[in-house]
Amino acid sequence: MKIAIVGATGMVGNVMLAVLAERNFPFTELFVVASEKSIGKSISFKGTSYRVIGLEEALAKRPDIAIFSAGGNTSLEWAPRFAEIGTTVIDNSSAWRMDPTKKLVVPEINANQLTGKDKIIANPNCSTIQMVLALYPLHKKYGIKRVVVSTYQSITGTGVKAVKQLEDEYKGITGDKAYPHPIHRNALPHCDVFEANGYTKEELKLVNETHKILNDDTIAVTATAVRIPVVGGHSESVNIELEQDFDVTAVKQLLDATEGVKVVDDPMNNSYPMPLTAQGKDEVFVGRIRRDFSQPHSLNMWIVSDNLRKGAATNAIQIAEYLVQHKLL
Repeated sequence: MKIAIVGATGMVGNVMLAVLAERNFPFTELFVVASEKSIGKSISFKGTSYRVIGLEEALAKRPDIAIFSAGGNTSLEWAPRFAEIGTTVIDNSSAWRMDPTKKLVVPEINANQLTGKDKIIANPNCSTIQMVLALYPLHKKYGIKRVVVSTYQSITGTGVKAVKQLEDEYKGITGDKAYPHPIHRNALPHCDVFEANGYTKEELKLVNETHKILNDDTIAVTATAVRIPVVGGHSESVNIELEQDFDVTAVKQLLDATEGVKVVDDPMNNSYPMPLTAQGKDEVFVGRIRRDFSQPHSLNMWIVSDNLRKGAATNAIQIAEYLVQHKLL
């Protein structure tokens, strides 16, 4: 079992290596792959030093699985080349997510759709993953008509440059900017680039990817995505209109019994999901679950998850685990 991590020196790549170690993923050879400027550097993994190699060298080594987190352009160019030699690519960029010939997978929801013929598998957007994990059991039991989501997203979703910008601003240092405005003590309603319709790409990902993962484009979804100066994870305020009425206690029990979801909902004792307590964990935390009295069959909830883990690295490695377990390589 040969596995390559493409983009191993990046923020998500580092977390992928950590998750591989934590979950004791079964491999015989590990290749850490990055751009030309990082080739030759060393990365330590479970006490062993690994030399960073380039994509050409990684291709020549013919890995069984290649997990990509190196940006959409790299994925568009290189994923097909790896797939052609029989490597199964799990891609964390947006490059293949809406390609109708590629599966968009959250393992707890739709890994059972995967076959040995799927050589490029798309990892969904971080904000989408945590939301659909909470929506899925509700859609199965009650049917979902409409979702209104507002996100409060960690700067780690932008990358190292954004983390550095926040640190610089906190210290009063002028440095490189990842954002067009200060992020310290601020909130930017601007995640990814704006489209002609006034929505950002991040907002449209929440719409389109939800439809694809839940296999139902009749669900009305609208989103506002906001970047805030936190590090631990993404938070989402989600309003859901269901087809059928519900009991709030039953909804809490249903969500808490869902694989990958943990209900933290005791507001009278100040217990609710927060990025600070979600950081470093793989669960999707759900709280503030309450009926929306303004609309029939509707409820509100607050969803928080570490965007670098379940929102990216952990989800990708769970896909790899499913492929190994079900002998789909």
